[in-house]
Amino acid sequence: MNNSRAVAVRQPEISLPYSPDPLSEAIRQQIRGAIAKIAQEELAVFLGAGTYERSPRRRGYRNGVKARTLSTSFGKTEFLMPRAVVTEGGRRVEWQSSVVPRYARRAREVDAALLGLYFGGVNQRKVGRAIRPLLRESPMSRSAVSRLVVGLKGYFDGWRTRSLADENIPYVYLDGTYMRVRCAGKSGSLPVMAAVGVRATGEKVLLALELRGSESAAAWESFLQALLSRGLKRPQLAIIDGNAGLVRALEDLWPGLPRQRCVVHKLRNLLAHAPKRLHDDIRADFHAMVYAEDVAGVRAGYEAFLRKWRRLSEGVARSFEEAGPDLITFIGYPKSQWKALRTTNIIERINQEFRRRTKTQGCFPTESSVLILLFGLIASGMVRLRRIGGYEDIGAVQAPQSLAVS
Repeated sequence: MNNSRAVAVRQPEISLPYSPDPLSEAIRQQIRGAIAKIAQEELAVFLGAGTYERSPRRRGYRNGVKARTLSTSFGKTEFLMPRAVVTEGGRRVEWQSSVVPRYARRAREVDAALLGLYFGGVNQRKVGRAIRPLLRESPMSRSAVSRLVVGLKGYFDGWRTRSLADENIPYVYLDGTYMRVRCAGKSGSLPVMAAVGVRATGEKVLLALELRGSESAAAWESFLQALLSRGLKRPQLAIIDGNAGLVRALEDLWPGLPRQRCVVHKLRNLLAHAPKRLHDDIRADFHAMVYAEDVAGVRAGYEAFLRKWRRLSEGVARSFEEAGPDLITFIGYPKSQWKALRTTNIIERINQEFRRRTKTQGCFPTESSVLILLFGLIASGMVRLRRIGGYEDIGAVQAPQSLAVS
């Protein structure tokens, strides 16, 4: 019988890759003096005189110091903040620093890191733990990120009402994506309508984000009317997914505006109208039209698809005819832009990022909360909008060519 006692084995200490290093610790010791010095220099410029200096430009007088705490990228730092009083309008007021705002608890780069993590998809409760190596022993409340996001509301309100009168937008992409939002005490899926414009320089810009109750013609018309009221001029082309309400709204507000139906959406619709054994043939015929080398090839592919599938499948033919010539409006524009104009991939990429970021969110508590989050993804650079291909030829846009359907 083995009577030996179990011996406790000491586990080796784990050294994390973000453990304090000597260089960072040495820099931290200098932060306190650096912040105080910067504040003193700002105050001297404001007062127009240094400490004990006599000057006719003096605007006020120093009034001691106050202990402050600020979380920077090197952790929590305690320093002495200078104070001063000045006379304005016949009364004495306290000087406020613009470098270290009165109620600031964290440096702006720390707030930027917090928002970056949040917009990147880190759970709000875990942001504090994720950024712990940066903040060290500095406390981080659960509501810190919430307050930062709420602080974006002022920026969002200014952005959503800004004038578009000076914008030159030849192309506009319109689409909607559904989000679960609590409204009137109940949660449900509501569409967030988005408009992305392409400037004459080829740059893409998010024009609007609005929540509506549905994607009806009235809802889309309200969305577009808001753009018009902000000064958006009639574009040369609208690229859409084919929503019937959107089509009617566009025709009511901008009669005769050329429309390009997203070919990716339409192909999905066509496949949904046929058994799986026909999918490869439908896809091959559709791609032969869409990816033809020239205008003649696209036209020929269009008519060939229609002739063939009128014989083989009434459902596929009806779905194809429903889109009509809007499927190939892109042939009236420079070939260098065909790839960018024949799909709504530009706005779908944004919607994809929206869905990726919000799939663990469950339900948003308010309508404004979902819009501010989506706006933040763009404003923070988490979703980047690049120039469209062939932007150099935007000035060479021709009148769209018509297609005679047999």
